[in-house]
Amino acid sequence: MVKKGIHPELHEVIAKCACGAEYKVLTTKKEISLEVCSACHPFFTGKRTNIIDTEGRVERFNRRYGKK
Repeated sequence: MVKKGIHPELHEVIAKCACGAEYKVLTTKKEISLEVCSACHPFFTGKRTNIIDTEGRVERFNRRYGKK
């Protein structure tokens, strides 16, 4: 038995990942969107994806600290 009025309301929602996978979960939020899930994460899939470097951070790091 749970006391009434002290617990947050739970919602059954579908969590959607960027890869297209969907999971049914219980949460206090009304909607959930994921960037990475177990279906697309490199640790679980064994596939390595290239890092998308949109701000040039890798090149900047290599210029500063890389071999000359």
